[in-house]
Amino acid sequence: MHDDKRPFKDYSARHFRWQCSDDGRVATLTLNRPEKKNPLTFESYAELRDLFRDLAHASDVRAVVLAGEGGNFCSGGDVFEIIEPLTKMPMPELLRFTRMTGDLVKAMKRAPQPIVAAIDGICAGAGAMIALAADMRLGTPSAKTAYLFTRVGLAGADMGACGLLPRVIGQGRATELLMTGRAMTAEEGAAWGFFNALHPRDEVVAQAQALARSLADGPYFAHTMTKTMLNQEWAMGIEEMVESEAQAQAICMMTHDFHRAFQAFAAKQAPKFEGD
Repeated sequence: MHDDKRPFKDYSARHFRWQCSDDGRVATLTLNRPEKKNPLTFESYAELRDLFRDLAHASDVRAVVLAGEGGNFCSGGDVFEIIEPLTKMPMPELLRFTRMTGDLVKAMKRAPQPIVAAIDGICAGAGAMIALAADMRLGTPSAKTAYLFTRVGLAGADMGACGLLPRVIGQGRATELLMTGRAMTAEEGAAWGFFNALHPRDEVVAQAQALARSLADGPYFAHTMTKTMLNQEWAMGIEEMVESEAQAQAICMMTHDFHRAFQAFAAKQAPKFEGD
């Protein structure tokens, strides 16, 4: 059988910074246009989409940290590099663009690796959607998360916002944020479940990396299964949920990690997970 796995430790990013731990298990992806609060361009959107798609084939990366440089996470689509050109495009090109941005969210959800976002300062528009597409989010007290689409005359329905945000913070709160475009404060984000925790600005990336490391060193195959089921079960009834989890868990029980973990437990030792 052809094995299409390959290492991503030395991936050469063009539109953001990509750094991996020495063993390649934890990757930190940093949006690095701090002078403009790390906005996205057509090119960075496409590279992010392609990278997260390709990470399904990574032989080394087991968890990804998303961060922004210079005290902000991401200000969304660049006003002059994305927003202005959109006002001049015909409908087929507009639909190609909106599908491409949505493809980034789908690629993040389909990537087997847990994704932890470290969010400081401005997290707006498409940046707020990238944060939402992550599996977990750590924030700082100065994090301001805003779904700004309505501010430019567009629907709050963008990149899956109307489906994803209510599942994280609740329907009423999501409706308010998507219709008013106001910023959700860090305190609201923590109380509503958007943030898993808040940390000081100078610690948030390190805390995200520590969380990612704990996941990367854990039962990776099982974490991949958990992420898959969390995504798949949205569309299931209780019968399908319980049955598909029975199948998923039986598959995990066939892994060497499961057997090694039992043997380590019986010997009162710490288990060593290899992801097989």
